[in-house]
Amino acid sequence: MSHSVLSVAASYTTALRAAQEAAGSQNYRSGTLFVVATPIGNLADISLRALHVLQLADVVACEDTRHTQSMLRAYGIEKSSSQLLAVHQHNEAQGAQIVVERMQQGARVAYVSDAGTPAISDPGARLVAIVRQANLPVVPLPGASSVITALSAAGISPDAHQHGEFVFAGFLPSKNAERQAAVDTLAKEHRAVVLLEAPHRIEALALALASLDARSITVGRELTKQFEEIATLAAQDLPAWLAADANRLRGEFALVLHPNASPPSNEVDTRVLELLLAELPLKTAVRLAADITGESRNALYELALNLKKQAN
Repeated sequence: MSHSVLSVAASYTTALRAAQEAAGSQNYRSGTLFVVATPIGNLADISLRALHVLQLADVVACEDTRHTQSMLRAYGIEKSSSQLLAVHQHNEAQGAQIVVERMQQGARVAYVSDAGTPAISDPGARLVAIVRQANLPVVPLPGASSVITALSAAGISPDAHQHGEFVFAGFLPSKNAERQAAVDTLAKEHRAVVLLEAPHRIEALALALASLDARSITVGRELTKQFEEIATLAAQDLPAWLAADANRLRGEFALVLHPNASPPSNEVDTRVLELLLAELPLKTAVRLAADITGESRNALYELALNLKKQAN
């Protein structure tokens, strides 16, 4: 173990003791899969319960065994190579079968992705599904998530028609035409949209998003890390913002496209909503109108409120 890892591990000695005291009295059944969220950058963002479960686990399944071994050692947790099991996007189905077998033998298995919450643009969802199909228990341990972290810093206040709703779009297609088509679809989405992007593709994504003109977007770069940067600007200004500083092309990105609250102008949509409102409660009418027209439920809700006001 390197000197730097040793020094980090020493600093978590108190945290490991606190984890034992805070979480040790809880029940951690054998034969259980624990889905464990880990930091997205800052090691201090680990939860006490996660530390306790990672110490307790008989097996730690993970995307990259070397990355996870390094993380565990940084916290002062030692696991042998036989206790680490690679379960990543290329072998998740096969790896899940091994996890199930180990669980059926009574093992406590912790699953971690390389960073953040598993199964959110990371492997894990297929593993959980297979474990559940085997009628074995799954326990989630919440924690760091770039999606929620970016949203919390975007400053989007829920109002009467938005209700704080958002769409998680994750990584858009890598090919230019498909990416632009996806952005054109998002232009019609009235809710907030969270996107993720890698540094080598961020410029291409910025060019595609620039077509959204003045719609606000919050950019989170290197969230929770030493050189974290968060900025809110018009989508059309994003390419220039990136070009202004070469360092802005480094690191992982989480972006929040702010809500587009403009109501639908299509007369057909309005007429459909009017007919439904005449017969049904407002929320039911809005839900059905969204199903019929394909229009945003939030935008139709706003239109319905306006129609109600006009009728009164």
